[in-house]
Amino acid sequence: MTRAREDRPAGQAADVEGFELAAFAVQLRRLTGEINRFVHEFASQQGLHPTDVQALATIMDAKAPLTPSRLGARLGLTSGAVTACLDRLERTGHIQRVRDSSDRRVVHLHYLAAAKTTARAHFLPLAEATARSQEGFDPHELRIALRLLAALGDELERLNKGD
Repeated sequence: MTRAREDRPAGQAADVEGFELAAFAVQLRRLTGEINRFVHEFASQQGLHPTDVQALATIMDAKAPLTPSRLGARLGLTSGAVTACLDRLERTGHIQRVRDSSDRRVVHLHYLAAAKTTARAHFLPLAEATARSQEGFDPHELRIALRLLAALGDELERLNKGD
């Protein structure tokens, strides 16, 4: 429900029920920057690139085991970049590539349990901070916030796919 403002200079963010979208943008940049610090530190400790950590998250969040080509499509990586990423992840004990039993040409990516444990330990302070930040909100407000984050994620995914 974006409403236009006649007095807004060209290029200024739209107003949403009296709240400037620029304030959302500032907080999203701040949030992204803080999360990226955790990601970069984890990547450094594990001998990985930040993109490798993004690949791990994508593998972990997938509803079904991913193939290298689907991972590449989701991350916007070339097949060569995906291969290098998966080589690093496999070499450092984070994933395993498993051939499909019915079609040996198909490879599925699996996030190894021990690696998940390592990642959980590193990202535990982030999870605890998330829990603390929710304390002042009732369940209805949290559902709305989650809905907004999901909708924003969907819109950004759509933009990145070029739809």
